Amino acid sequence: MANHASAQKRDRQSKVRRLRNRSNKSRMHTAIRHVDDAVAAGAGDAAMAALKKAMPVIQKIASKGTIHRNTASRKISRLTKRVNKMLAAV
Repeated sequence: MANHASAQKRDRQSKVRRLRNRSNKSRMHTAIRHVDDAVAAGAGDAAMAALKKAMPVIQKIASKGTIHRNTASRKISRLTKRVNKMLAAV
């Protein structure tokens, strides 16, 4: 346990940030799962709608620093490729 006041404050701040980051990552994973479920079901309209909802969620989490911007870009790119591939097959 931290002994100095500044160290105690840093500990409180890191706990708050950890919870916020976990919540944001959970929202991101849920949005990605919705896209994957729609692609697996072969529902083109649902997949496009889920992708349009997932993209700003991922971008916002990257802008807050929870994930790296390149990671966000890679996730969006791969999701888009999956949706486009499914739409081309239908």
